[in-house]
Amino acid sequence: MLIRLGYDLQFDLPAPVVMTTLLHVHPSRFRDLREPDLLQVDPAVGVELYHDSFGNLASRLQLPAGAARLRGRTLIEDPGTLDARDESAEQVDLARLPPDVLRYLMPSRYCEVDLLSAIALELFGGTAPGWERVNAISDWVHTRVAFSYAKARSTRGALEVFTERVGVCRDFQHLAITFCRCLNIPARYAAGYMGDIGVPAAPYPMDFSAWFEVYLGGRWWTCDARHNTRRAGRVLMATGLDATDCAITTTFGASSLTHFEVVSDEVPAAAPHVTSPRHAASA
Repeated sequence: MLIRLGYDLQFDLPAPVVMTTLLHVHPSRFRDLREPDLLQVDPAVGVELYHDSFGNLASRLQLPAGAARLRGRTLIEDPGTLDARDESAEQVDLARLPPDVLRYLMPSRYCEVDLLSAIALELFGGTAPGWERVNAISDWVHTRVAFSYAKARSTRGALEVFTERVGVCRDFQHLAITFCRCLNIPARYAAGYMGDIGVPAAPYPMDFSAWFEVYLGGRWWTCDARHNTRRAGRVLMATGLDATDCAITTTFGASSLTHFEVVSDEVPAAAPHVTSPRHAASA
């Protein structure tokens, strides 16, 4: 299938700022792009591209005071299959984990492993290591945490998600990641596009999405505690320890978001420039 991807982000900047972004498709999907994946900036400024410490393609901008607009559109080819899954993939012994995977067992800004270890052991210690345990964690978070845009809070960590039992997609993933790490399953945060492909359209404007990945059987697998089901058409943009490492934009200075649109729509192969009417409205 072909998927039309795009975004239109607008800001009001009271003073000049430096901004970093993670608005590009992840390098692992470059080969699937059928159009250039370019960041357009208004006013025109230089765009410095670089790979961050997690291998994501990032950019750095120096923006003047006033209105700023970041936008982009591209087309990607996707197999249209559901998230890969192999229930026989086993949990890897700590002594055999690749060194670069070990950091995904550690506490991070939004994943307080040290504060939730006893709770994780009590809730999931009786499950079998591997997929049974990951599935139990994802099921528990999905059923015990309520989704609410109105109660979103950028400072909420996994412990607060556990006690408050409410959040947005990033909060679901942070709690699931933390429980996995508590039980020696490497887990990382992932962000990207996930449109309503193969499912009924959601009753709210489209947004970038968050999910999580676990390391089992020598590779990373996609999981999603928010939707708790395998989906088609995910397009990865960034991975990291938690949402800190995968922020779509980070502004070093004051800024106000004045407009926010995201598009992730399946389009007919014969008409790649036609988009469906479902896209985000202003935030």
